[in-house]
Amino acid sequence: MLKVFVYGTLKPGESNYQRYCGGKVVEEKVAIAYGNLFHLPVFGYPAMTPGDTPVQGYLLTFADADVLQEIDKLEDYYPHRLPAQNLYNRQQIEVFDRDGSGVGLAWVYLMTAQQVEKLGGILLPFGSWTGSKGV
Repeated sequence: MLKVFVYGTLKPGESNYQRYCGGKVVEEKVAIAYGNLFHLPVFGYPAMTPGDTPVQGYLLTFADADVLQEIDKLEDYYPHRLPAQNLYNRQQIEVFDRDGSGVGLAWVYLMTAQQVEKLGGILLPFGSWTGSKGV
């Protein structure tokens, strides 16, 4: 089983969920990961960087690991490129349930702090993003 932590347009009900996740998710749970969450107003989607603020999202479980290839394209992540050449970089991080209990490792797409600054990212101090308003 493949697990991916999502915090933006891939969350259930957001703009990219149906195209990339619809009919492929075998389980979805509200979850938390630690980082810093930013809204990118020019693009209308968020970015997460490493950090220590609880970021609200979903832990999606997929039966087919091939889904990662499609999500990699969406996130402009190519493993053969240098991290600075990708928009997001995929890595595994610890994910937690609402009560703070660890639920294991999951893939997540993170942006570098330099990239967020360059793109005019606005910190979302409560660690939550929705597509309708960005906050």
